[in-house]
Amino acid sequence: MEMERAPIVAGLFYPAEQAKLKGILDALLEPQGKGEKEKALALILPHAGYVYSGKTTGMTVSRAEVPQRALLLCPNHRGIGVNCALSPDFWRIPTATIPRAADLCAAILNHAPMVQEDRRAHEKEHSLEVLLPFLHAVQPSLRLAALSLSQLSYLQCTELAQSLSRAIQSLAAPVLVVASTDMHHFASRAQGVEKDQLALERVLAMDAQGLFETVRNNGITMCGVLPVVLTLLIALDRGATQAELVHYTDSGEASGDTTRVVGYAGLIVR
Repeated sequence: MEMERAPIVAGLFYPAEQAKLKGILDALLEPQGKGEKEKALALILPHAGYVYSGKTTGMTVSRAEVPQRALLLCPNHRGIGVNCALSPDFWRIPTATIPRAADLCAAILNHAPMVQEDRRAHEKEHSLEVLLPFLHAVQPSLRLAALSLSQLSYLQCTELAQSLSRAIQSLAAPVLVVASTDMHHFASRAQGVEKDQLALERVLAMDAQGLFETVRNNGITMCGVLPVVLTLLIALDRGATQAELVHYTDSGEASGDTTRVVGYAGLIVR
């Protein structure tokens, strides 16, 4: 049975009060949102508190046309639930209630046998929730399919990506794929930039397998590597030819502490 997935990091990662949240979103989106929107197959966005990564998310979301349907791919930080967990619920944020994209969710379950409905993976997972206020602000009719990912081999990623691409292509309506990830965690700025450059080079080259192997072989603590690998594979299957880095920063920009930072990147895939 469909239930409400209530916000868990409102008041922590972003304001819980509607007016304050709207004001922050306006400030982060409006300066970049006056230009012409571009068609995108996918976005890659960070999921930290808005004081740290909100600028990066706002700059990236502002550039893209966001259709009514979105497939959001997020990591499973706590390892709860199944490995490919599709949320069966609608999502509430302080500024809106966002329904499931019922047709997209049904298509995913029909085409992707690896995916199971499982709300446990999403109940305490913040990495998708923090993106919803941005996406809803630019697309008030947003409907979503929320998929949490964990413990997949690269071969499993390729199989799942093909299934998800078929599900998307079975619909007449456009679907934006959104991957949620932060970059390398808790290194000095110099070390973090070095690690992140290795990973971002593979993303910009549209090299999904290279990204998977680079992160694994170089000890890069990119929490959403699976969502990004899946996003690249789906986008390539749908005809994508390039990725663009819109903005990169780290937590030290806000905290002033560059000895132990987390990196954040926003990218458009087209």
